[in-house]
Amino acid sequence: MTLVSVTLVVLASLIHASWNLLAKRAASVGARFVFAYNLVSCAAYTPWVGWLLIHDAVPWSLHGAGFLLLSGLIHLGYSLCLQRGYQVADLSVVYPVARGTGPMLSTIGAFVILGETPRLAGIAGLLLVVAGIVLIATNGRLATFLRPEGQSGLRWGGLTGGFIASYTVVDAITVKTLGIAPVLLDWFNNLLRFVLLAPMVLRDPLRFRDAMRGHWPEAIGVGLLSPLSYILVLEALRHGAPLSIVAPMREMSMMVGALMGLLILREHVGPWRLGGCAVLVVGVMLLGSA
Repeated sequence: MTLVSVTLVVLASLIHASWNLLAKRAASVGARFVFAYNLVSCAAYTPWVGWLLIHDAVPWSLHGAGFLLLSGLIHLGYSLCLQRGYQVADLSVVYPVARGTGPMLSTIGAFVILGETPRLAGIAGLLLVVAGIVLIATNGRLATFLRPEGQSGLRWGGLTGGFIASYTVVDAITVKTLGIAPVLLDWFNNLLRFVLLAPMVLRDPLRFRDAMRGHWPEAIGVGLLSPLSYILVLEALRHGAPLSIVAPMREMSMMVGALMGLLILREHVGPWRLGGCAVLVVGVMLLGSA
């Protein structure tokens, strides 16, 4: 894995944690905030997409269109499944299970579907990254998974992780094999979510206006940064980075998020989370050397 690819993934993790920090500040707005920042994303990245379309830089084919649609549907399923998980279980259970299961399944998919060769350092790094994610998210209280809500979190988090793994593998094939530009892939995904959420806003535009009052700066930030973070990951894949390494490595955003919570939001970060950060760093170093 080249230095450029490592830099792209690390930068993507920093951006990912940053836009999640902005999204947390508008958590009360719910799905309407999702619509708002998808509106920003579609508008902001349209010139880039338009340039690609005008200059015939897109290898159009029925096969490629099918993968674009499949990716959009999987991303939609991921969003709905994650939201349901948050309704029936704790965030601290669903999120780590989803983010931990996703890269594990993505890496297995890279080995089985894409034919990438597993290496000892990569496998060890993957296991350490997943362990670090769990420690950061649960703060060492693994008994959380034994409670009823924890079991629901395991089920919905695992299913969400399956969607994460699915779109990671599908998107990797789309950009690496079919040559679809990452920005085009992400733009179509955002456009699909925008279209599907539009009826909710159109039914009650005044409620949307009131809900978003004071939250448009966060929506603009998320709308610009969220696609960029994923586009950087896809660019790393497009330039030859192995999916089996990129998938777990991008989860170092959990470490960045924990540090932001400590430094910016003044959240309590105990020894377990600090230890999880250390485990994540070692895992990422192993992945980068694989």
